[in-house]
Amino acid sequence: MSTPFERLKQSCAAEWRAYCEHEFVRQLGAGTLPMEAFQHYLKQDYLFLVHFGRAWGLAVYKSRDIGQLRQSLDSLKAIIDVELDLHVKYCGEWGISEAQLAQLEESRATLAYTRYVLETGNRGDILDLHVALAPCIVGYAEIGNWLVDQRFTVRLDNPYGAWIDMYTSKEFQQAAQAEVDWINAQMADISDKRFQELARIFSEATRLEADFWQMGLTLQN
Repeated sequence: MSTPFERLKQSCAAEWRAYCEHEFVRQLGAGTLPMEAFQHYLKQDYLFLVHFGRAWGLAVYKSRDIGQLRQSLDSLKAIIDVELDLHVKYCGEWGISEAQLAQLEESRATLAYTRYVLETGNRGDILDLHVALAPCIVGYAEIGNWLVDQRFTVRLDNPYGAWIDMYTSKEFQQAAQAEVDWINAQMADISDKRFQELARIFSEATRLEADFWQMGLTLQN
């Protein structure tokens, strides 16, 4: 029997595949993605992480018990205290300074996805917010694993090898699995109507994630 999270993915199978197997991802795995496309993606991903932190701050507010509160706070601290610093350092390796990051304007794709997540969390509960964030957290873990299994993926001397390593790392995979487990537990006894509400959120967030890849591939602002 499928888990609730598997059912979410099955409810938008075409959208999920279009996101996880996007041309941006394929070129990244093959090492053929233009440097300018990856740099554009990295810049916008910095802005996304800032709003990702805001989303976990919202999750702190939306928490209903001490367990949820601690989990949300830990995620918020991980983004603000660890991941943002790591991202800034990684951007520096690609010739993007912290000063440049501070002056960036958000692309339409960044605006669309981040504001959708925040608006979903504001109008709904903490489960709505987690489901809106799941395509990012869980999707990147699945994309990393998918790339490792593809014959076209280049592991030796791939300029994007560190990116693949990041999302196939034990730490990230464990974090993604923990998110899946949490969502499965929260969705265990929901009604069909509630499932359809969450499936719509998941589908829309997945499409917006695919648009984020497209933004990077075509250098859209």
